[in-house]
Amino acid sequence: MAKNFRQEQILKLIAGRPLHSQTELASALRRAGVAATQVTLSRDLKELGVVKTGAGYAVLAAPSAVAAGAAAAGAPTELGHILREFGRDLRPAQNLLVVKTAAGAAPTVAAALDRANLREVAGSLAGDDTVLLVFANPRLRLNVEQRLRQLLG
Repeated sequence: MAKNFRQEQILKLIAGRPLHSQTELASALRRAGVAATQVTLSRDLKELGVVKTGAGYAVLAAPSAVAAGAAAAGAPTELGHILREFGRDLRPAQNLLVVKTAAGAAPTVAAALDRANLREVAGSLAGDDTVLLVFANPRLRLNVEQRLRQLLG
């Protein structure tokens, strides 16, 4: 079975319904006629930028090698999509910005923010439903806060 085909099937399954474990994903792949060992599945998930969230697996970014497959599968590939899906509120405090998320989604949101390479962000920390963004000063925080509010919609 070709790696690209297997990875495209993984993305389609994840986009189609919530899957909460590798066992569930492996079973869905088998039903689709695709066999994959746990090691192969773990490697594929990492290469595809798939992370586990409270709502099941989600795609953070589509690497260039599988971008076409991810787009075809409707994978959430941008910060805006991740924020609209998992973000709940933004709470500013001086040079800090707290991003409230759905339960269990903070690591996913933090990873998307980190991948966005926001130069103004000095660092980030993620809990269960909270991401803390640290800035050098309030002006930098305000710039990012405004952009994130637009993405939240």
